Amino acid sequence: MYDPTVARLTYRALLGRRRALILGALPLLLLVIAVAVRVLAGADDQTTADVLGGFALATMVPIIGVIAGTGAIGPEIDDGSVVYLLSKPIKRPTIIFTKLIVAIAVTMVFSAVPTLLAGLILNGNGQQVAVAYTIAALVASIAYAALFLLLGTVSRHAVVFGLVYALVWEALFGSLVPGARTLSVQQWSLAVAEKVADGNLVTSDVGLPTATVLLVAVTVLATWYAGQKLRSLTLAGEE
Repeated sequence: MYDPTVARLTYRALLGRRRALILGALPLLLLVIAVAVRVLAGADDQTTADVLGGFALATMVPIIGVIAGTGAIGPEIDDGSVVYLLSKPIKRPTIIFTKLIVAIAVTMVFSAVPTLLAGLILNGNGQQVAVAYTIAALVASIAYAALFLLLGTVSRHAVVFGLVYALVWEALFGSLVPGARTLSVQQWSLAVAEKVADGNLVTSDVGLPTATVLLVAVTVLATWYAGQKLRSLTLAGEE
């Protein structure tokens, strides 16, 4: 289910000079904010939770997920180079699964690692806040990568749709409409983090059992459907 050649090509596409600069911009900004807050306000657990929850998990992780998930396959479909990949004797689910693994790895590195470093800078992992939000970023990276990889497979405007979901649905409606939070990857990942953090600094509107089921279901279904769409794309090209 994993092809090293496809993985190498995908890593090369995602970590090209321009895209790597874009991927690194938000993590760098998070670290700058963390240093500034620590210098100006000192170590404070609530402030740490606010920064990691409000910027790292709510903004940085989904945007990086959009870049990595859609970038893993979208550009190849747009410029037609995917035809060469599909002409190789590689199963279509293997292509999708390999690209998903790469997208997850890139999202985790550029989101979870900076989240942990920022948390350590802000309060030294007091009340396990840094570790909790790092775990949330890791969990969210998997679901985001699968969702946005699917978008990259089915739409030429995947980046736009991904940003609308991440910034409008999750950040805007998720904060204003209680019912929308149930359909939020951010809230699902917070449910996992809530069990790690001490006290009530990390909370979620979704219970852990429900969040776990939804995270697994979304990841599996998105990956499966992306494989089906890629299979259909092959048949269309052959016709």
